[in-house]
Amino acid sequence: MLLSPKARLTYLAVILLSAGVSVLLFEPQRLLSAGWPPQLSGAGAVLVFGLAYGVCTAALVPRPILNLAAGALFGTQAGFAAALGGTVLGAGLSFALGRALGQEALRPYVRGRWLEAADGQLSRHGFRSMLAIRLFPGMPFVVANYAAAVSRMRCLPFLLATALGSVPNTVAYVVAGSRATSPTSPAFLISTGFIVVSALVAAVVGWRKRHHLRGAVKASRAIEAAGTVQAVEPAAAGR
Repeated sequence: MLLSPKARLTYLAVILLSAGVSVLLFEPQRLLSAGWPPQLSGAGAVLVFGLAYGVCTAALVPRPILNLAAGALFGTQAGFAAALGGTVLGAGLSFALGRALGQEALRPYVRGRWLEAADGQLSRHGFRSMLAIRLFPGMPFVVANYAAAVSRMRCLPFLLATALGSVPNTVAYVVAGSRATSPTSPAFLISTGFIVVSALVAAVVGWRKRHHLRGAVKASRAIEAAGTVQAVEPAAAGR
């Protein structure tokens, strides 16, 4: 027998809570200081790290920490491959969990002008909206994943937008991690400068988007109000 939407939402909450507790207990960010196990090396190590990266991001570990670790452990090229692969994997895991366990239960609660506008934006313009979110990461990675899962956005555009939009920010963090031992090098300075600038741009885009969403909600409510008036007038005239 299939579980009810509320039961599935409860399972999702338990999974996320367990993941968060595991992160606090095991501290996967210790890879930055402890280093990678010596038994793993080469392409196998990159693959294992990418898989672990995906699971960790789904378990609420911040991506910047993992990106820095990827660069510090594997260098720029291999670190970028592991980080981007892990990013897409983690996004896919979160999206699948949210879609399977949370969508039916959460959609009735998608009310309020901001939630309605965000849901409509992701449902109608999913690829474009998610690409902007990934390019200018003002919204936390996991929050964006579950917001897309609750909306009507399709999985393939979500993953493609995640892969493309995460490239610049991932490269910057991986390069910073790989050159952390030489903080005065041009590569480190350029990458950290890009991170700072992208954060500022994300704040500006978020502020502008907020006003855009407010306008969209007002327009939507005006259309609904006009439709209600048109429906009431014939009824009043027939009395």
